[in-house]
Amino acid sequence: MSDAMLALRARLDRIGVLLSGLCLIHCVAGLFLVGMLGVGGGVLLNPDIHRWGLVFALVIGAATIGIGALRHGRLSPLAIGGAGLCLMLAAVAVGHGNAEVALTVGGVLLVATAHIINMRHTH
Repeated sequence: MSDAMLALRARLDRIGVLLSGLCLIHCVAGLFLVGMLGVGGGVLLNPDIHRWGLVFALVIGAATIGIGALRHGRLSPLAIGGAGLCLMLAAVAVGHGNAEVALTVGGVLLVATAHIINMRHTH
């Protein structure tokens, strides 16, 4: 794989970790702002935000973690990332509530972990 492709994949892995972190912050902030203060529900609980976030996670996760697994031959990032994406998909399917939060937090932590493992195996 060329140096340019490796750099792009590494950058996308870092973006994947960043997006996972932003998703986690969105989830926790949403719980606090809406649940405790009663503000921001129209924006923070908008289903389109969750759907688009899932689309970005699927695209970036599949591209970087999948290509990384093919490159370094280790399937653990692919299995961990796939499990995380499945949890995130389940979170979108169950709708708002405690189950959504638990599934989302678990999912983004697994996806971020898979990206980090992927980056470590690349170097």
